[in-house]
Amino acid sequence: MADLPTPLVSTEWLAQHLDDPKLRIFDATVHLAPPTEAGGEWSQTSGRPDYLAAHIPGAAFADIIDDLSEPDGGWFTKPSPERFAAAAGRLGIGPDTAVVVYAANVFWATRLWWLLLANGFDNVAVLDGGLGKWTAEGRPTRSGAESYPQAEFVGTPRPALFAELDEVKQVVESGSGACLINSLSPEDHHATETVSYPRPGRIPGSRNVFVAALLNPADGTFRPVPELREIFKEVQAQSGRKVTYCGGGIAATGDALALRLIGETDVAVYDGSLWEWTNDPSLPLEVG
Repeated sequence: MADLPTPLVSTEWLAQHLDDPKLRIFDATVHLAPPTEAGGEWSQTSGRPDYLAAHIPGAAFADIIDDLSEPDGGWFTKPSPERFAAAAGRLGIGPDTAVVVYAANVFWATRLWWLLLANGFDNVAVLDGGLGKWTAEGRPTRSGAESYPQAEFVGTPRPALFAELDEVKQVVESGSGACLINSLSPEDHHATETVSYPRPGRIPGSRNVFVAALLNPADGTFRPVPELREIFKEVQAQSGRKVTYCGGGIAATGDALALRLIGETDVAVYDGSLWEWTNDPSLPLEVG
């Protein structure tokens, strides 16, 4: 298989390549719900039952909650390169394969896309519009479980695609070196109170690009590049690296994909995001 168009492929492209033996399609759905009261816990539920009920023909299920996160590392913490390589190999992702990812909420698909890039695998794309667009077009689905033959995952990790806490602290303290981008809603960005995190607010100096605003409401596809450039106009006016964050490093990968679409190359995701930042009372927050 030739390299696929990245970082997005259309439903039409996927339908035309569905029978390619080197193609690997994955449903990465997770259902996440915030706490309903202060101090409560976020609920996370695997999307496997949805996958078993209906998925794109040939697709396997990629388990982000367990297999593709670091156990006891926090909230969806990125796995070590060794853990990721082992999981990707079990899924059947080898050096001669191409990967297309989708999810009920596209930002779980962008999360797996970003994890693959960060571990040195480039022949991966997100299905634009996902299963919703696929089924709306009358395309076929299957039920039950499917899988691919195991493979040896090959990739050289790219740690620069993730920003660590120390880097973000340095940006906040110096006020330079990178543009911090909050992918959450304006309500979360300006929060003066919250039940979602230990403390309300945003990382100081960060700008807000709500990830949901990047999608066309009609079909869930990403907006055209000119519209994305307009949305990110203030961000692109800032020099240096672009570091996205959210609650736990999921929605932030949607902003990261859009930044790649508009030509930004030095982009990182702060994996710990607000979950890590707000749990440390010594770290500053802006509110209002």
